[in-house]
Amino acid sequence: MTFKVAIIGRPNVGKSTLFNRLVGRKLALVDDTPGVTRDRRVHAAKLYDLHFDVIDTAGFEDAVASTLPGRMRAQTEIAIREADLIFFTIDAKSGLLPDDRTFAEIVRKSGKPVVLVANKAEAKGAQGGMLEAWELGLGEPIPVSAEHGQGMPDLRDAVIAALGEERAFGEEEDDVEEVAASEVLIGEDITDPDAEPSYDDTKPMRIAVVGRPNAGKSTLINALIGEERLLTGPEAGITRDSISVDWDWRGRRLKLFDTAGMRRKARIHEKLEVMSVQDGLRAIRFAEIVIIVLDATIPFEKQDLQIADLIIREGRAPVIAFNKWDLIDKPQELLAELREKTERLLPQARGMQAVTVSAETGRGLDKLMDAVIRTHKVWNSRVSTGKLNRWLEGILAHHPPPAVAGRRLKIKYVTQAKTRPPGFVVQCSRPDAMPQSYVRYLSNSLREAFDMPGVPIRIALRTSDNPFAGRAKKR
Repeated sequence: MTFKVAIIGRPNVGKSTLFNRLVGRKLALVDDTPGVTRDRRVHAAKLYDLHFDVIDTAGFEDAVASTLPGRMRAQTEIAIREADLIFFTIDAKSGLLPDDRTFAEIVRKSGKPVVLVANKAEAKGAQGGMLEAWELGLGEPIPVSAEHGQGMPDLRDAVIAALGEERAFGEEEDDVEEVAASEVLIGEDITDPDAEPSYDDTKPMRIAVVGRPNAGKSTLINALIGEERLLTGPEAGITRDSISVDWDWRGRRLKLFDTAGMRRKARIHEKLEVMSVQDGLRAIRFAEIVIIVLDATIPFEKQDLQIADLIIREGRAPVIAFNKWDLIDKPQELLAELREKTERLLPQARGMQAVTVSAETGRGLDKLMDAVIRTHKVWNSRVSTGKLNRWLEGILAHHPPPAVAGRRLKIKYVTQAKTRPPGFVVQCSRPDAMPQSYVRYLSNSLREAFDMPGVPIRIALRTSDNPFAGRAKKR
């Protein structure tokens, strides 16, 4: 059994930098601007031979509970309650501030073991700040530089001293799940083209929730998991980091990724917002299903369509959630209009699942998850080569490929090479001359014939090698 460490401190002392150092990857956004981190993030960490979970938290601020800083502070207090050990972090370069003393008192009252971390200890004049840190009464300050990796051995020793060797070196868990980046976006290879295995509904699934700012993404995830896990509020753009949340739904392990709202590129000027959007795009590439949250009061803005197009081009399986349905006066009329617009504006993935929900009241959440499972099944679907070529015979008889430059194009056979999303290889005589309109016709016919609505379909055109190519003509 591992232990949990919460990194606590006022804004801009280097908590997220220390988090990234312990995790070994740049997961948390880091910037010179105070208050970058807002939601708490949990991830597996390693400090030499110590293995544990680390929680990155928002900067502690003394604010009214109803304000955004006040809600951020509530999230940090939850992290303190969840943790077994606290890294109380101060900025050794700037020394102690009144907030440091206030929050040290809160940490002391929690009764949890504390390690006092004096970050930025490599800076000139940091020695004075370290000496001041003794005034907090939290023990000896450990000088570290999270940016440069200095002082980590001393931090390891301090953890063992605070928890004891038996607790610190508990049984390691081998099932730490890592999401690896993949450059292959078309899907996973099929080993047996004639096999049609049944869908495995016990495998874990990764779901990203995306959309424009203030569409209700964080509220939707909180409603799904049944707790106030993510920071929400009327302010637009609260979420900055892509936060992953583990959830068990009907016995199936799911990982939900909350992402920052994506505005149009022309409106993004701040470096921090650029980083937030890039983090969200990374979450889309790691996900299997992407829930596109649209504000039902202003659906299908240009940015909504661009987000959906990006998801389809990345090969992810999209599901649309029309949120804030409780604010609609004439739901039946609007529902018919939205269904027509979905088919007309998103022809790249015909038959896309679209569900009306209200994250505020909890309406429609079961239907949304049913739509997610249906889409995931289609995204993983396989069709045997025999069925595909019987379908191809009918297609060629009904609508053969056109003639290009006086020569008719010939299609020999088709097979499925990949899943997630479904990818098909069509063997033909001249791939470069095949019109895109006919490729779209094949794609739409595949979708209808084998019941694959709402997911991107990849078709690659191939030709067989000419064994006589390059040989000189014999006399």
